[in-house]
Amino acid sequence: MKIIFAGSPEFAVPALKALHASGAEIVAVLTQPDKPVGRKKILTPTPVKAAAVELGLPVFDFAKIREHVSEISGLADIMITCAYGQILTREVLNCFKGGVWNLHASLLPKFRGASPIQSAILAGEEYTGITVMKTELEVDSGDILLIKRCAVGEKTYGELRDELSALAADAAVEALGYLKAGKPQLLMQDEAKISHCKKISKAEAKIDFALSAEEIVRLIRAMNPEPIAYCMQDGNPLNILSAQIFEDAGAAGEVIFADKRGVCVACKYGAILISELIPAGGKRMKASDYANGRKIKTGDKLD
Repeated sequence: MKIIFAGSPEFAVPALKALHASGAEIVAVLTQPDKPVGRKKILTPTPVKAAAVELGLPVFDFAKIREHVSEISGLADIMITCAYGQILTREVLNCFKGGVWNLHASLLPKFRGASPIQSAILAGEEYTGITVMKTELEVDSGDILLIKRCAVGEKTYGELRDELSALAADAAVEALGYLKAGKPQLLMQDEAKISHCKKISKAEAKIDFALSAEEIVRLIRAMNPEPIAYCMQDGNPLNILSAQIFEDAGAAGEVIFADKRGVCVACKYGAILISELIPAGGKRMKASDYANGRKIKTGDKLD
């Protein structure tokens, strides 16, 4: 069975490598075009393109795949996608007689859309996972081939993303086995349980101390390592990397204490104990060191 793999970020690399290692016949890799990176704007390939070149696989980095249907038509029996980053038209889907199959980082039908991992953390989900589903025109709406689950726990976005990336690699190889066997059993998504999530902006990473300590700690985890949760201190942003729920109380946003334990800030319900942060113009540091440097003190107000 001939395959085209489509993906772009680091998240998709393990799936590509796992399929290649399994002996899958990958005839081409689709990815996003090279982009300028850094201050010097050096044109840089996507992680998937770099991996494909390393594996000796042909790569197409079309800016708009819908304009290159003739070039992919007839190349492969199926396409497997993972965080590709482009909407697929009916003409593209019709290029693959065995269908297009997507590796999506949520337990569909929950969290269809662009930020499923962060959304699962924000919602306080106990479990999330990888869903392999058949791609249809409506985003993340197709019938489900298989699901692999993992616990969310106290993981940050970065930690959970890495775990799901590895899980996607396992799911890709398993899914291909089912597809090769022919006539796979598919499960329709439960329309009553659909939820959607959009791309998260920096503005949504702003901490609101009028929320509960539990909600704020989830926000901090969901925004680490990007875009990073933050609050304001004396008109300057204070980026918060990690915190835990602390049993204390005070006026929302008030610093209850700042010492060797960290920085404790009151919320509407309870408080959070900040353990790691990045001050404006500064570097990553322990909150206790920030307090030791007298950059924050009891009674200060964060908003």
